[in-house]
Amino acid sequence: MNNISYTKTVPVKKKYDVIVCGGGVAGVAAAVSAARGGMPTLLLEKSNLLGGLSTLGLINLFVPMCNGRGKQIIFGLAEKWLRKSAELGWDTIPDEWRDGQPKEPTNVRYIQRYSPAIFAYQLTEEIKASGADILFDCMAVDPVMDGNICRGVFTESKGGTEFYECKMLIDTTGDCDVLRRGGIPTVTGENFFTFSSKMVTLDSCREAVEKQDIKHIYRAISGGSINLFGDNQPKDMPRWSGLTAEEVTDYIVTNQLLILEKLKGTDRRTREIVTTPGMPQFRTTAHIKGDYSLKVADAYRHFDDSVCAINDFEHRDHLFEVPLRTLTNRNYPNVITAGRSADGTGYGWDLLRVIPPAILTGQAAAEAACLAIRTGRSVADVDIQALQSKLEKENVMVHFPDAYIPEDKTVIIHGKSAAEIEGGHI
Repeated sequence: MNNISYTKTVPVKKKYDVIVCGGGVAGVAAAVSAARGGMPTLLLEKSNLLGGLSTLGLINLFVPMCNGRGKQIIFGLAEKWLRKSAELGWDTIPDEWRDGQPKEPTNVRYIQRYSPAIFAYQLTEEIKASGADILFDCMAVDPVMDGNICRGVFTESKGGTEFYECKMLIDTTGDCDVLRRGGIPTVTGENFFTFSSKMVTLDSCREAVEKQDIKHIYRAISGGSINLFGDNQPKDMPRWSGLTAEEVTDYIVTNQLLILEKLKGTDRRTREIVTTPGMPQFRTTAHIKGDYSLKVADAYRHFDDSVCAINDFEHRDHLFEVPLRTLTNRNYPNVITAGRSADGTGYGWDLLRVIPPAILTGQAAAEAACLAIRTGRSVADVDIQALQSKLEKENVMVHFPDAYIPEDKTVIIHGKSAAEIEGGHI
């Protein structure tokens, strides 16, 4: 491969304590928490909508936030925003959870589908209320590294190439884009053949009118429809890393043409696609090579440096704690990540990448960054008890109660044991 280099004079715009790169739910949680912690904060988002996969990507689902037995595990900003998403848009909160945790045990799980557009606007409201600065249509391109210290980040926008300085950088791009370009070690993943758009039909309109509930107006139409475990992935279909323009383009073109082919067999007067993903629906592209990688075998384990407790969204009972070490690489003292780019192995990565844990790790990353700035320490070496205390004050469950651990602690994921799935996707 040939290389080319050139020199460019770039304006230095402003200095912030915390810069958050990527406005998905993890990034918004990080920016809101940092700003409310008193740190001048900038959130950079390359699109025109906050929420990432949860809005622009049409993956509009707060997956279960309970243990499957009626005990809520996930709180903090995830709980606040789940409830917020039901304030102005349609909702699917089960009746058992309508007024909070049920008084009696139940197998009904605490989930919520919501209007992605309305929720995106509510996230904008959250950012503005927090006092954080935000730049839409502005991509964080390259970090400026001084050895192992990040001094700031170059951006590309309508204003051209610009530079913003920071004390702490939080990469919530979802793909670890900024950390990868800064030389911080990352691990590349793969993505199955899945792509879903939303449509309305005459039948769905009738159902919405009959039930007097607008949520029934939507139908899904998919290109690829392979589940998160990769069942029935076509042998001739690649498992995209999603980290090159060529792969992203191949994924988008393949899926758009497949949906178009499906539409050719339907009556054009009876249906309309109302929204299509504004970003690739990749879930596992790249994550930080952290100081620890969360594994399925960590089920029911307590970590001294836990920053939140989470539950398995696909299987009942399984409980996990997320160590701060999954968000950091201690060789780089002023960078941290959260959300889809937290370090997990195999299904452990899937546990971390969904909306509720992404919000909680974003919240934790910001609190850790703020504490590091105030105490002059590396973000990986902050006073963990002080961090945990702050998170608990923000209604985050840091350690799950031992009373929630079942007698049978055998962990089976999609029919396989932890030993069988260790080391990669199921």
